[in-house]
Amino acid sequence: MSHQRAITHLRKSDPKLAAVIDTVGRCTFAPAEHLAHFTAITRSIVFQQLSGKAASTIYGRFAALFPDETPIAERLLELPDESLRAAGLSRQKIGYLRDLAAHVVAGDVPIATLHELSDDEIIAALTSVKGIGRWTAQMFLMFRLGRPDVLPDLDLGIQKGIQRAYRMRKLPTPKRVLQVGAKWAPYRTVASWYLWRSLDAVAENRQGK
Repeated sequence: MSHQRAITHLRKSDPKLAAVIDTVGRCTFAPAEHLAHFTAITRSIVFQQLSGKAASTIYGRFAALFPDETPIAERLLELPDESLRAAGLSRQKIGYLRDLAAHVVAGDVPIATLHELSDDEIIAALTSVKGIGRWTAQMFLMFRLGRPDVLPDLDLGIQKGIQRAYRMRKLPTPKRVLQVGAKWAPYRTVASWYLWRSLDAVAENRQGK
């Protein structure tokens, strides 16, 4: 997947982001196109507010409850709470997962055809589910569907990345994030990826000292 057009635009539109791009290097962003929509969304719910390693372990146990380790809405509604709790899921997340499954079964979330909707339509459909906010919907747009112009204004990593790139004293507000990122359109997904990776680079440099 080539991101050259996006990178060329971002370099021209924002010298500060150009410096971030130089620091991070080649863009390796690629959406998880192999994942079913329902799988991707359940994964996002499980990963909320957990470290990557812990979330991966819990999600692996959750997926193992389904044939071929592929979560299915109907099967999820049939599973007893005890099985889901044994996988390591909190009661709150069990509620979120069941609400998602109920919306899918009822047809309120058109899971099979989500990719045919606009970004705003997808966000509206997903945020109708308990436990799915704008951030989770945006992660689905970016990392499952590969939508090119998503800027997660509520994301702490994005806020920190902008703060560092622009040498701001305070974290930018979500409104300020959108203002700063307006010039990156229509490639704000790649810009976001670079901001996240810039924080990874900082952490790695600190560990190396």
